[in-house]
Amino acid sequence: MPRPTTGNATEAMVLSAFAQRGFHVLIPFGDGHPFDLAIHLTGTEFLRVQCKTAWPKGGCLIFNARSTDHGRGPQSYVGLADIFGVYFPPKQTVYLVPIDGVANYEGRLRVEPARNNQRRGIRMAADFGIDRWSAESLDEVVAKGRAKPELELGIA
Repeated sequence: MPRPTTGNATEAMVLSAFAQRGFHVLIPFGDGHPFDLAIHLTGTEFLRVQCKTAWPKGGCLIFNARSTDHGRGPQSYVGLADIFGVYFPPKQTVYLVPIDGVANYEGRLRVEPARNNQRRGIRMAADFGIDRWSAESLDEVVAKGRAKPELELGIA
């Protein structure tokens, strides 16, 4: 029997984590979407989820935060998806990381304290576990990602 690809297995685990928590999950039809899942939150709001697999490195969980889209090189998901659904296979855990919270090509969630005791700017994995998120807090991620910058600054 063929084994599922890592990407398909990760999507299935993130989908399952949302479904087990009572969220309604939609799967985009066809290829080429900048997100893997859509979660119906409230009314007309949907959370666009880009699924990623994490691996351990230096006390952190690392995941690819950019796509390589058909030869155009690394592309950001900002404005295309709202949140990363990050799956770590050895522990079978799912983390949710807002897209705008990942500035580099590589997302990092720390599972061990930094050796230099640094705390500022550190994302602890435990703070991003899927059970830490409610429908309301996910709704805030959607609203923040879709807010118009000129409105936030008071410019009409």
